[in-house]
Amino acid sequence: MNKLYESYIRKEMLPTLFCPGCGNGIIQGAAIRAIEKLNVRERLACVSGIGCSAYIPCYMDIDVIHFLHGRALSAATGLKLAAPEKKVLVFSGDGDMLAIGGNHFLHACMRNIDLTVIMINNAIYGMTGGQKSPTTPKGAHTKTSPAGSWDTPIDCCALAEAAGATYIARWTTAHPFDLEKAICEGLLHTGFSFIEVLSQCPVQAGKGVFGGDHISILRYYRENTIRNTSDNLGETGKIQIGTFRNQKDIPDYETCVRDCIIREANES
Repeated sequence: MNKLYESYIRKEMLPTLFCPGCGNGIIQGAAIRAIEKLNVRERLACVSGIGCSAYIPCYMDIDVIHFLHGRALSAATGLKLAAPEKKVLVFSGDGDMLAIGGNHFLHACMRNIDLTVIMINNAIYGMTGGQKSPTTPKGAHTKTSPAGSWDTPIDCCALAEAAGATYIARWTTAHPFDLEKAICEGLLHTGFSFIEVLSQCPVQAGKGVFGGDHISILRYYRENTIRNTSDNLGETGKIQIGTFRNQKDIPDYETCVRDCIIREANES
């Protein structure tokens, strides 16, 4: 076992519930390396909702709140306001974040609260049996779209930008070191940081969404993504990856709340 990984993992909880070929281990490794690189382990708290991806921090030997389905951001908001000195890192899946948790997602972006969110997008409800999620591609066959999905999938990075998030990035499990760098940038950013990670679920999404095993899905991510540089912004037919927004001149929610309290106290 990798020594750094071993120093972060609750070995008494092994083996994990992740299926063979799942991308959650890659994401967990990138997060561990980022936390270690920034030396923030002792002042870090993680929050997660419900689903396969929500278990990523639960196997790590750090402070973790494993909260209700769709409510990770509400718990993280309360935690950050109660303990502003903490770095708060949220792990959530596409269903957990964008379906039942969609209202909390919009308001957390709008408030620009100082949280770092890693949303694992495997385009399916993996833990509950393979139902269509808000990010399932059109035409994909799932347990709840047996004839093929008719819905246009949500572009969560575009949604985050429209709602007011001030750091936004998208990477894949085929780009683990870029993902690690993005997690570092998100943790250092003051404001709402949203990182989407396209990840493979070979057991559920591998059937009707991608039609292959974890290797073919990783290969798909390599071949069908393009970095959002100024040279290729006009490219079509490929998924844009990279950093989409990194705005530092907007005050975060904690600062706004503190200033409001001080102002109220001075006026009374």
